[in-house]
Amino acid sequence: QVQLAESGGGLVQTGGSLRLSCAASGIIFGIGSWGWHRQAPGKGREWVATITNGGSIDYAESVKGRFTISRDNPKKMVYLQMNSLKPEDTAVYFCKGLILGREYWGKGVLVTVSS
Repeated sequence: QVQLAESGGGLVQTGGSLRLSCAASGIIFGIGSWGWHRQAPGKGREWVATITNGGSIDYAESVKGRFTISRDNPKKMVYLQMNSLKPEDTAVYFCKGLILGREYWGKGVLVTVSS
């Protein structure tokens, strides 16, 4: 059974940092592309960052220069280091895996940035 579990969310002040983690189990982690999406209150889900199995990385313009995505294949972990957080970064953050054409999602973790 595939499971993705996010952790590391919480309340932080503007300008602060958080590191999100996503632990994957029941899946062949190394061949997949992994990413983070987020959903702010009252808005649709938006893509934040992706790291492919080849190590290519891409970010949404809104987070470039502030967020860093990384992965640890042996540990089956994906991370999102978030620096210089802004109130508009407040959202539920979801981990997503794309493996052999199938999508896998975590349940999400809440990040709240106070002004």
